[in-house]
Amino acid sequence: MIGHVVPFFIHAITPLHVGAGRGVRFIDLPVIREKATGWPIVPGSSIKGVLADYHGATDEGRDQNEKLRAAFGRADKGALDQGMPNAGSLVFTDAKVLCMPVRSFYGTFAWITSPLALKRFLRDMKTAGDSLDIDSIPEPSTQQTLLGTNNSALQKDYKVYLEDNDFSFQPDDRVRKFGEKIAQAVYKDNHGSWIDEFLKRFAIVTDDTFDFFCELGTEVRARIRIDQDTKTVQEGALWYEEALPAETILAGIVWCDKVYGAEAPEPSELLNDFCSNTLTLQLGGGASIGKGLVKMIFQNGGD
Repeated sequence: MIGHVVPFFIHAITPLHVGAGRGVRFIDLPVIREKATGWPIVPGSSIKGVLADYHGATDEGRDQNEKLRAAFGRADKGALDQGMPNAGSLVFTDAKVLCMPVRSFYGTFAWITSPLALKRFLRDMKTAGDSLDIDSIPEPSTQQTLLGTNNSALQKDYKVYLEDNDFSFQPDDRVRKFGEKIAQAVYKDNHGSWIDEFLKRFAIVTDDTFDFFCELGTEVRARIRIDQDTKTVQEGALWYEEALPAETILAGIVWCDKVYGAEAPEPSELLNDFCSNTLTLQLGGGASIGKGLVKMIFQNGGD
């Protein structure tokens, strides 16, 4: 049984590429995806590594700081020589996609999610002790979207147009409740206007439609490397790179495993010190070209 569970959200400010190595199709550098669903994820190991770097958990820093050692572990030569290497007590799940941004004919773009994505999100939130006070998941029918209000920015003449697909729509108060919960979590730091913008563009689509946009709604760009002498593309230096689009929202949970040591800090201390508030981080590749800038929002700290 795990305790001291904290939900977290990742909001992509710029396109986010956490790569899976070489691809087998036309995309040379794809993003990492879950095997079962095919939906994009950010691995928990990547999140933990970036947080360790953010908090200064170098080998020297861990030597000097008991909390850094307890939270992020040690695997340097000193720890190996002493027979005490460990991965640290903070455990992150993969961040699973919760809301995909999709181009909309009206309202510019929509944040879409699906019943299955919401069920998994609710399961994680319940693990963290928050039921969200929502009894059931709304289920749209085929070629239908569910909106939180009749005044959604996405609808016009009883239709919603996402990319090249048109949908009928139905207002549902449960959609509004889900949208409010997600928006208040992601934009909790005095961003009231963004909460309104999110609610106007939040929609629930079928699982099949969500699958389609998770597969084809990512951003694919051609990248090149220039030969400094000829100022032309180097031979073989053209590749295609996939990224989650800006405005993607992912969610997961973190907890503190047993903390070892005679003077070990409490799990709640580690979560409050390293997994609270809102952080601006750079995740994945492409930092030098503006990719991977994210807001990471923790809920409740170690309380």
